[in-house]
Amino acid sequence: MKEVFYIDRFEQAEALLKPQRVEVLRQLAVPKSCTEVGSVLGQSPQRVYYHVKKLVDAGLVTLVSERRVRGIQEGVYQASAQSYWLSPQLVGTVGPRKVQDELSLGYLLNLVEEVHDDLAKIDGGPTLGVSGEIRLPKGNRKAFLDDLRATLQELFARHGGAEGEAFRLAVACYPKETADE
Repeated sequence: MKEVFYIDRFEQAEALLKPQRVEVLRQLAVPKSCTEVGSVLGQSPQRVYYHVKKLVDAGLVTLVSERRVRGIQEGVYQASAQSYWLSPQLVGTVGPRKVQDELSLGYLLNLVEEVHDDLAKIDGGPTLGVSGEIRLPKGNRKAFLDDLRATLQELFARHGGAEGEAFRLAVACYPKETADE
């Protein structure tokens, strides 16, 4: 089972984006037959098989084994991945996105789409995720962003070079809405 299945074809998205199929897919996190899934979801094995077949055809579910049950060959299926990501390219941007500078929302959206695409293509290897929240007193936003930029530029200068293993570093900094606002 893959960690991430990157959905970049409309046929795959169409097969997945039906509430009944999402429920079937969740049940197939571990190998099960259509009969087993149907009993959990309160559906007939035939109805579950219809959805499983669509998911198999799209490559989102795989047949992992077959067994004989009361003289009938029964398939055992499993989800192809632990999570499914939709490519931003399925829709793309509608109209041109005006990206003026690195402080614009458009720039950040482009960056997030690039990271999303890069992560979906990674097949193992070292990764690092860091997340946190910083609270700034009013009027300190510019000073913080300038300090963050300088720190990252110094890091790039210290570790950058033309040789060696390439890593991409993407930092997203944006105002977060909180419940008390």
